[in-house]
Amino acid sequence: MNQPNTSCAAFQRTAAIEPEAVAVRSIGGGQTLTWREYADQTRHVAAGLNALGIGRGDTVALMMSNRVEFYPLEVGAQHAGATSFSVYNTLAPEQLNHVFTNAENRVLICEEQYVERIRSCGVPIETIVCVDAEHAGTISVAELKAMGRTDFDFEATWKAVQPEDVVTLVYTSGTTGNPKGVEITHANLLAEAHAFNAVLPVEFGDRQTSYLPSAHMADRMTALYLQEVFGTQITVVPDRKLLPAALLDVHPTIWGAVPRVWEKFKAAVEFSVANEPDATTRAALQWALEVAARKAAAQLEGRPIAARLAAEWAEADKLVLSKLRAKLGLDQVKWAMSGAAPIPPETLGFFAGLGIPISEIWGMSELTCVASASPPSEARLGAVGRMLPGMESKIAEDGEFLVRGPLVMRRYRKEPEKTAEVIDADGWLHTGDILTRDAEGFLRVVDRKKELIINSAGKNMSPANIENAIKAAAPLVGALATIGDARPFNTALIVLDAESAQPYALQHGLSDADPATLAADPGVIAEIARGVAAGNAKLSRVEQIKRFTILPTFWEPGGDEVTLTMKLRRKPIDAKYATEIEQLYAAEPAATVHEPAESVDVPAG
Repeated sequence: MNQPNTSCAAFQRTAAIEPEAVAVRSIGGGQTLTWREYADQTRHVAAGLNALGIGRGDTVALMMSNRVEFYPLEVGAQHAGATSFSVYNTLAPEQLNHVFTNAENRVLICEEQYVERIRSCGVPIETIVCVDAEHAGTISVAELKAMGRTDFDFEATWKAVQPEDVVTLVYTSGTTGNPKGVEITHANLLAEAHAFNAVLPVEFGDRQTSYLPSAHMADRMTALYLQEVFGTQITVVPDRKLLPAALLDVHPTIWGAVPRVWEKFKAAVEFSVANEPDATTRAALQWALEVAARKAAAQLEGRPIAARLAAEWAEADKLVLSKLRAKLGLDQVKWAMSGAAPIPPETLGFFAGLGIPISEIWGMSELTCVASASPPSEARLGAVGRMLPGMESKIAEDGEFLVRGPLVMRRYRKEPEKTAEVIDADGWLHTGDILTRDAEGFLRVVDRKKELIINSAGKNMSPANIENAIKAAAPLVGALATIGDARPFNTALIVLDAESAQPYALQHGLSDADPATLAADPGVIAEIARGVAAGNAKLSRVEQIKRFTILPTFWEPGGDEVTLTMKLRRKPIDAKYATEIEQLYAAEPAATVHEPAESVDVPAG
C-alpha cells in the first residue's frame, strides 16, 4: 500500500490495523473509543459538516478542554476537507475576534461554557456545535451527525484532500502584537511524523497522555497527529492537576512535557524524600539519590561512567530508583522529551540519574513542531539533539539559526509581509533563535536573538540561561525576568509559583497563601535568597543576579507578562514594572528589594 500523503489517508490506514483496540480513553477508562467507533464517528462528523457546506478550503474551529469527544470531531473535520484548528480556552473576546477574523471559520465546535464569550467577540459564526449541553441557538453533536445526507460520498471526499492543503492553523502566542496564524499542510504534517519517528520511534498501541491545550502545537503533534499516523492510545487529561493521577493510571510508553512540569516532578521527589517519616527508608532514598546525582554529574560533564559507579547505580536502581519511577508512573517510558523552552541541565541530569532519559527537543510552530531531537541513547545533556532527517540548517553571521526543508510552514495566514520577514527568497526560515552546533551536529540553544542582554560594559548574556540557573535551584519560583540590558549589573523580578503557594503556606503554618502575603514573608524571602545564591554559583560573575524583588502577584498564562505557552513578554514586563525595576538599581533601595543569601563569585566564563 502506498505511503499515506494526507492525515486522512494515514488515519484510515491506522484505524484498520486493530479496530477493537482502544484509541482514546478517559483517566480510569470510564469513557473509551475503539478505533472502529472512532472511524465511524469520524465518517458521521464529516457528513454533517459537508451538509453545512464545509469542504476543502473551509475552516472549522474547536474550543474545549482535553476530552474524548475532541478526536472524532477534529478528525471528522479533516475528512470533510476542512482546515481544523483549536483556540486557547483562556482567550478574551477581543482575542477571539482577531483569530476568528483571520481564520474565517464558519463553524465552531465548543463546550457550552464558552458559547456566550464566543458570541460576544463580535464575529458572526454561522453554526455553533455544542459538545456537552443544550444552548439556545446551537446544535448538538448528535444533530450535526444526523444532518449527513444518505448520498454523501465519504471516500471520495477525504480522498480529494491534497498534500498541499492546509490541515491546521496554529496561532503563535507571540510576545508582541497579535498572534500570527501558522499554516501547516498535510505534507508538512506527514514529513514531521516520519522524521520524528526516525529518531524517537512510535508504534501502534504506544500509550500517551493529552494534557496540554490542543491549541498548543506540541499537543496536536504528539497526541493527535502521531496518533493518526502511528496509532497511539491517548488518555485525555482535562485538568493539569490530574496529571500525576493520569500517569499512574496510564504508565505511558512515550511522554513529553514542558520544562516547568519536569521541574515540578523533581521538586516533588525531593520533597517526598526529605519528608519521609521512617528514618531507615529516608536514608535509603537519600543514598539512592546521591548515587543518581553522581552519575548525573558525570553525564553533565561528558565523563564516562566509572565501572564502580555504574555498579552502585544498578544496585540503587534495583532497590530504590525503579520504585521512584513507578511512583511517578514513568517506569514504562521508552523515551521522554522536554521542549517549548530551555530546561535547566540540572533537571535533565536529575532525571537521567533517576533512570528516566529525557531527550531535549527544539522546534517551533513554523517548523510543524519538532525540528531537532536525538534518541535517549545518543542525547547529550544540555543539547537539543541534531536536525531531523531531511532538514537543512545553517548559522547566519549574527548567530541566528536558519532552517530549510519539508517542515517549514506554508505561510502566515493573510500576512504576506510577515511571511516574507521570516522565509527568505531561497526558502530559509529565519528562526529568531541563536543556536550553536558542535562538530558532531549537536545543537545548543543560546537564546532568542532579540532577547540577549548587553550590559553597560558591553557584555552579551543570555537571560534564559540566567533564569534557568535560578529556577533549577529555587522550586518556589514560578517565573523570573532578568533585568540588565544597558545596566551595570543584573537584577531579577521574581514571581512565585501559584501551584506551590498553598502547600508551602500549609507546611509553614501561614494562614494566607495569596501572593502578596507570601512575597512579604521572611521565610519565603530567605528561601528565594538561598535559591538565587545557589543559582548564581553556576553563573559567571557578570551574569549573577545581585538584587531581586518578589512581586506580590502570580503571572497567568496569556496575561500581560507571559504568553499562553509561558514565554516571557519582556517589553511589556519592562513597561509594567518600571517602578520596581528602578528600585532594583536605586542607591537606597526599598525594603522590597533583596539580595542573594550569600555572594558567590565564580570566575567569569
